[in-house]
Amino acid sequence: MTTNDSYAVSPVEARRLQEIAKRHLWMHFTRMSSYDDADVPVIVRGEGPYVWDSNGKRYLDGLSGLFLVQVGHGRQEIVSAAAKQASELAYFPLWSYAHAPGIELAERLANIAPGDINRVFYTTGGAEAVESAWKLARQYFKAIGKPTKFKVISRNIAYHGTTLGALSITGLAGIKAAYEPLVPGAFKVANTNRYRCVDCANEPACTLHCADDIERMIEYEGPDTVAAVFLEPVQNAGGCFVPDPGYFERVRAICDKYDVLLVADETITGFGRLGEWFGSIRYNFQPDIITCAKGLTSGYSPLGAMLASDRLMEPFAKGSTTFLHGFTFGGHPVAAAAAIANLDIFESEHLIEHVQAKEGEFRAKLDTLSDLPIVGEIRGAGFFYGIELVKDRNTKESFNEEESERLLRGILTPRLYELGLICRADDRGDPVVQLAPPLICDSAQFDEIVSILRTVFEEAWSEL
Repeated sequence: MTTNDSYAVSPVEARRLQEIAKRHLWMHFTRMSSYDDADVPVIVRGEGPYVWDSNGKRYLDGLSGLFLVQVGHGRQEIVSAAAKQASELAYFPLWSYAHAPGIELAERLANIAPGDINRVFYTTGGAEAVESAWKLARQYFKAIGKPTKFKVISRNIAYHGTTLGALSITGLAGIKAAYEPLVPGAFKVANTNRYRCVDCANEPACTLHCADDIERMIEYEGPDTVAAVFLEPVQNAGGCFVPDPGYFERVRAICDKYDVLLVADETITGFGRLGEWFGSIRYNFQPDIITCAKGLTSGYSPLGAMLASDRLMEPFAKGSTTFLHGFTFGGHPVAAAAAIANLDIFESEHLIEHVQAKEGEFRAKLDTLSDLPIVGEIRGAGFFYGIELVKDRNTKESFNEEESERLLRGILTPRLYELGLICRADDRGDPVVQLAPPLICDSAQFDEIVSILRTVFEEAWSEL
């Protein structure tokens, strides 16, 4: 364990923060009862790939905050750019007006987006970008004389956000039940989890049944009713499901056949996470819309965007037709300035190339964990990996609900935190540990991650 007393707050201040947090702070996706008899972890400082808590203890941020601190913590270049912009123009909306950082960032995004994706509609996060994409798809088809096309298709277990529309697109029953009925017209198809695929897991190669399932759903619902398909290049929820060769080529052909928009949700996979500006570039397919956020600013300010192809703008570029949608803080000038500075760091430090160069080493070191009986499969790409945990590697038997609860929340999460590694132990599908370290990480951080994981996995197997 590494500590730095200079980063610790005083015992009096630590107690004050705990009392206030427990009395007033409502944390996201958190079992608040977990802190009835335990302290709330309070992170007070970040530098590079590491963060420190209020006790001065250091942690390797193996999840980049929440899949987004691409350039690392404490980058003064971004802080200075945001401060300069705030001193000049702290806020102005993009409602019938524009501002310089919003304009300049739009050009930067258009230049790195694939194909004819040249139109940038700002949001403040990924869920809002997904919500915007569904609304655009619906209004676009109405505007071109196809008003019955409003339905959307997404994949089982996939997560696309928590606003009501994005939650309807999300394929996780457990986080949706409390809010039903949701927005009608959202349908689910097979994902690309070949490890547990009942159709082709034992075949020599993927049969692309998961892609054909999209066509089956379009035909079942009626091609004249389906507006869009939402897919992540690598699916996050469930543990980094990668597409097999030919998957996105097949999906693109299906969407073209039925005049359905293909939306790449790149909230996580964009901005270098997979070793390209966007995952759609890595997997060589052309979306009609890209939704993005997170790594766009490396978390230094809230910002998201819906990037759309030129043809989707056409009905709105003439006459009185207006996209009747917007957000007060979408494209906030300070956030846009932070994003520009973030992209400057990407280019000056060659972070895309760095991920490409180091991906093989990171994967190879993770693969050394494959000798552990609890490790079922290691999957992912770039700096984005999931490790699925199993009871029996030969049969792929997973843990039941009670065992998974004990494994993830009783053993892994507290022990990983104790040893100084922040990552995600998740059971929205089968139990997985997910890793997405800052893109500045190198061999020393890879070794640290693997060493801690080996210790904790061995302990968990012994306890279970």
